[in-house]
Amino acid sequence: MNVSMLKCKIHRATVTDADLNYEGSISIDPKLIKASGLFLNERVDIYNCNNGARFSTYVIEGKSGDICLNGAAARHVQKGDLVIICAYCGMDAKEAPKHKPTVVFVDSKNKIKEKRSFEVHKKKS
Repeated sequence: MNVSMLKCKIHRATVTDADLNYEGSISIDPKLIKASGLFLNERVDIYNCNNGARFSTYVIEGKSGDICLNGAAARHVQKGDLVIICAYCGMDAKEAPKHKPTVVFVDSKNKIKEKRSFEVHKKKS
């Protein structure tokens, strides 16, 4: 059996722009792409902490500090909104308990504060 697991996320990044007239995607600071383990053109889910919108798009490289939603995705955010950017991966259920997703925490300028790999928590008996 295969399961879908969190691969990585950028937690509470600040939207720097929303460009309705650009082809759809999310422009992300190259340092955040690398630190999180995202790939260019990888599908990501975006969760807007300000308005509750949840939608998918794909990653393109932006400039330093960039978190810009482009095209139709721009309708779901406003400059200054906080978003969570997540990518998922599929794996065998036997691998899943050992999987450690990468989480990148950023400050209000989208600079890396902390990077963690989380272990799966086991239930207490």
